Amino acid sequence: MILGVGIDVAEIDRFAEALARTPALADRLFVDHELTLPSGERRGVASLAARFAAKEALAKALGAPRGLSWTDAEVVTESNGRPTLRVKGTVAACAARLGVTGWHVSLSHDAGVASAVVIAEG
Repeated sequence: MILGVGIDVAEIDRFAEALARTPALADRLFVDHELTLPSGERRGVASLAARFAAKEALAKALGAPRGLSWTDAEVVTESNGRPTLRVKGTVAACAARLGVTGWHVSLSHDAGVASAVVIAEG
């Protein structure tokens, strides 16, 4: 059963400007694994913007509660390339209260915009 759906978009250039303006922002938004590709290279800004959109979409799927920590939700790429979410702390507690047992995530970026859809399933 679908318990919540969230969607968000992020303007890639605007996101890049925010990261450049506030160097510590990336560490407040992402865990280390989200910042790098499996090869060890730094992840591109379009990919990071899509991951940020996923975190915003996740919050919306949970009903946009206050007090969620950005780094308590991690966008993980499975071995087949599919994105999914790993949650802990504040996000896991909220999801458990709502009865969320699984996540569906879709990420995209094109034409200067990154987008994400998150479905919370229970």
